[in-house]
Amino acid sequence: MEQRARLGIIGGSGLYAMEGLRDREEISITTPFGSPSDHITLGALDDTRVAFLPRHGRGHRLSPSEVPSRANLYALKSLGVERVISVSAVGSLREDLAPLDIVIPDQLFDRTRTRPSSFFENGVVAHIGFAEPFCSEMSALLVEAAATLPGVRVHRGGMYLCIEGPQFSTKAESRVYRQWGADIIGMTALPEAKLAREAELCYATIACVTDYDVWHETETPVTVEMVVANLAHNIANAQRIIREVARMAPVDRAGSTCGCDSALAAALITDRAMLTPEQRARYDLLIGRYLTE
Repeated sequence: MEQRARLGIIGGSGLYAMEGLRDREEISITTPFGSPSDHITLGALDDTRVAFLPRHGRGHRLSPSEVPSRANLYALKSLGVERVISVSAVGSLREDLAPLDIVIPDQLFDRTRTRPSSFFENGVVAHIGFAEPFCSEMSALLVEAAATLPGVRVHRGGMYLCIEGPQFSTKAESRVYRQWGADIIGMTALPEAKLAREAELCYATIACVTDYDVWHETETPVTVEMVVANLAHNIANAQRIIREVARMAPVDRAGSTCGCDSALAAALITDRAMLTPEQRARYDLLIGRYLTE
């Protein structure tokens, strides 16, 4: 695998291009899981090689349920990416998480229904550990980077509840989610985080708060107009955080203790002797190093 980028960036709503990239190159990739959301832009932030992919495609053409997350993560890994920063617009389920704040969540609750959430299927089975769904080291870097930037109010930790969408919540749902202890609500962190773990990528999210969902009695219920109005400010701060992380991130994961880079070491349960040549070829990028042992 040729390493053409070290850091992957998945841009959410409003983030369709990464500012400050030098030596830009657009490439088109086809994967065993189809085509990614859009062309991938390669470039450099300071001295860090970066691969940028707009999750919804340029022009925002894909709804949350249509995002080809398997192709997106596979394509980034095929470029040598080891760390992924996801940017996601979210609603707040807590009074103290105000619109324009940034949250670096540490937990996920899955309320999606129709999205393929694993690379492994059709005779190949793997069970990854997912108790800690975000990379602790990448998340700490994001918090550290955000804390150095004036005008950025960042919160460390919290439960991101991911719904199917594309509709926003009902008031009843929003109130129940608050009772469950969820802190923010969005539509895109899953299955991305699960697939990133299966691909042994360090994955963390910059969650940009745009609204109070629909639970807040004194605030206007969430609308697309409200989200868009707050996105520009949020996206500018997200890009500042990403540039700082690109400067801070270690060159490689040699000293890492997060465990993301070996998530599949004990996860593949299918008898290796039963894997067909076609299955081995399909999954070589993901499990090839474990099939030679």
